[in-house]
Amino acid sequence: MMIILAGLMSLFFAMNIGASGAAASLGVAYGSGAIPKKRHALLVCGVAIFLGAVLGGSEVVKTIGEGLIPSSLLNANIVLIILSSAALSLFIANLMGIPLSTSEITVGSVVGVGVAYKSIFIGHILWIVFFWVLIPFISFGIALAAGKLIIRAERKYNWLKASKSQRYLSVFVIVVGFFEAFSAGMNNVANAVGPMVGANLISMSSGIILGGLAISVGAMLLGGRVLQTNGKKIVQFSKLEGGVISSIGASLVTIASVFGLPVPLTQVTSTAIIGIGVAKNGMGLFKKQMIHRIIKVWIVSPVLSLVISYCLVQLFIKNDFYNVLVLTSVCIATLGTLSLVKSIKEDSRSVYEDGGGI
Repeated sequence: MMIILAGLMSLFFAMNIGASGAAASLGVAYGSGAIPKKRHALLVCGVAIFLGAVLGGSEVVKTIGEGLIPSSLLNANIVLIILSSAALSLFIANLMGIPLSTSEITVGSVVGVGVAYKSIFIGHILWIVFFWVLIPFISFGIALAAGKLIIRAERKYNWLKASKSQRYLSVFVIVVGFFEAFSAGMNNVANAVGPMVGANLISMSSGIILGGLAISVGAMLLGGRVLQTNGKKIVQFSKLEGGVISSIGASLVTIASVFGLPVPLTQVTSTAIIGIGVAKNGMGLFKKQMIHRIIKVWIVSPVLSLVISYCLVQLFIKNDFYNVLVLTSVCIATLGTLSLVKSIKEDSRSVYEDGGGI
């Protein structure tokens, strides 16, 4: 029974990965106007993700299934907890329309189980976190430099803006976007099926096929809102800029996937978009509320999924209610303190502006 539940949760999580990953892979092509209709962009995304998962997803699956915690800890119950924790975090983010990193929440969920059993491969985890920090900075730097070059080229060469050139650029953006979605399939299928493969609940080949199919369906059916966020709400960009963004994302994620590294695809693409935006509009872009929200979710998401999986292990496997009570109390106290600080600041601002007191 638990194996069936774990399998269903894996498919549910995979569909939510598709919904979240859609923005990271085809949001650029859609936002630049190369693919004007949302449903067409999602269809291309779904096909490319499935092919990427089937043809190149095995190395990252090995990392998620065996490289974070001992595979001996994994069984149907633990896999269900890992996938439930990650799926809950991702589902909340999808409802908010925020492009969340499935790699971060999956690794966080697996590490939460390892912390509960006091058994994690700390060296592997630190290496992965190092690349989580490094790759988005590389993406931002390349995009910023490329954005400045594009601005100069478009000012100097008027033919880049001609209708004929725009048609060629549209084809270029779609092709590159397809390969970015392909790289998304390579890297993200592990998040859905890696724990099940690590626990020997399903074979590598079957897991990749089923996981890739579920991610593809999720992208086509549920990805519209996050696609809109990355494509339209962060910054407007031309087709040439869009092609550069997709190229950066596809290249970095593909390289990472070959070496079995689960990387934050949404961060790679979103920071490339921000880099282009800063090149065009200056540092004022960082004042946008949407970008602030995305950065906050990036920071909170792995910790949130870690805490959820840890609590679920303590509650349902170890029957240790005291640890759960302590963590819950800490979370409530932290949220209460933050809320109190915010209220005090608002009261102080109100007194200053209105010239009065209580």
